[in-house]
Amino acid sequence: MAEYKYKLDFYYQQMLMYLVTMLLYVGVRGWIIDEQFRFVIRDPLLVIIFLFVLQAFILLVLNKIRDRKIIITEKAITFHHKFGEQTVAFGDLEWVHIGKERGVRTAGKMQVVILKVRGSRRALRIRIGRYEREKELLTAMEAIAAHAPKRTQRRFRLKGQRTK
Repeated sequence: MAEYKYKLDFYYQQMLMYLVTMLLYVGVRGWIIDEQFRFVIRDPLLVIIFLFVLQAFILLVLNKIRDRKIIITEKAITFHHKFGEQTVAFGDLEWVHIGKERGVRTAGKMQVVILKVRGSRRALRIRIGRYEREKELLTAMEAIAAHAPKRTQRRFRLKGQRTK
């Protein structure tokens, strides 16, 4: 059994970046411009920066509370979070696709794993880079994909082109 937790690095970095920006702005506004340090609450730019800090903090706390993780056992994969979990047996997989996402430009060739479950309208999408131990997770997903059917190619029609 392997457990892969959701990474919160991005949320920590985002909050710290906004917090440092706010502190720098307060320092520059207080000491350099006014030549004395005064905490100015009525400054609209400070209020906007504070709202960004608050939003980043709320997102971090909510994701920490949610506690998302993927648990892979010998027979199933479980998507766990604080409010519930979804277990998918390997036998229930209609197809598995490992590859890149078209609209996302991040490092690595294998960015996303798409699992289509029988009887479900939507496919489950796992973004590998968002979980701890990415390489290990990718290896586990490749092992799962080796035993599941491959995704069939979709056929696209050009405008005005008729199917035969």
